[in-house]
Amino acid sequence: MSALNVISVQSHVAYGHVGNAAAVFALQRLGIEVWPVHTVQFSNHTGYPDWQGQVFAAEDIARLVDGLEARGALANCDALLTGYIGDPELGAVILDAAARIRAANPRALYLCDPVMGDHGRGLFVRAGVPDFLRGPALAAADILTPNLFELEILTGRKPEGLEAIRDTAASLLVHGPKAVVVTSFSPEGNAAGEMEMLAVNAEGAWHVATPRLAMSPNGAGDAVAALLLGFYLKTGALPEALGSAAAAIFEILDTTLESGAEELQLIAAQGRLETPRRRFAVQQL
Repeated sequence: MSALNVISVQSHVAYGHVGNAAAVFALQRLGIEVWPVHTVQFSNHTGYPDWQGQVFAAEDIARLVDGLEARGALANCDALLTGYIGDPELGAVILDAAARIRAANPRALYLCDPVMGDHGRGLFVRAGVPDFLRGPALAAADILTPNLFELEILTGRKPEGLEAIRDTAASLLVHGPKAVVVTSFSPEGNAAGEMEMLAVNAEGAWHVATPRLAMSPNGAGDAVAALLLGFYLKTGALPEALGSAAAAIFEILDTTLESGAEELQLIAAQGRLETPRRRFAVQQL
């Protein structure tokens, strides 16, 4: 089997695991080659009182994509993964990269993790980013991985209950994506103590629930988007990828909770990403 290759355009930190510092290793541990393109390089994530580093201009990112193309990487790329977009000007670079990758390899996928915010925190992206994600990015993406808050921003709806969340996610399919995965939610009426994920495509909808853990470290969403993409590339099946990603992110979060650390314990959990201690039933809706 030939190697799978992913270009991941995301933020990066030296300390901890958010953005590419979460996605790259998770994909590598699944046996997938990753060519990371960092949109920012910070000492640590911005949830700390201070950080050091720089934000790269859109033209800097464009030049890196040019360099990858010169090495033949676009023709050998199986998927483009994007996450946090700090500046809406980067949107045009991402769309250009997606188009060039597809021209070089029509089988390549684009997974867009539409990072915008979360309940309790609200929006934490610059003006213009939600419009880009609701419009051009939504139309270009093959797979979209919003959390519930981001699903609400993308659709203008506030779904309550599992069926409403399913229908709201499915409403995005007509705008371009072949699959939408809602990566974390706990709807009204949900069984106590569970966190849920839901996936929809043209064939149907699937749901999985894991125990809710008393912590929510930065980078969990970045890791789960990467894991979902990795398992999907390896299996080609959305329900299988959903179940495997749910089990893997639970291992990472459970390991983090056991350690008492604030940062995501991705390295400590690496051996159980494909062989988790627990698996969770994926139910078709």
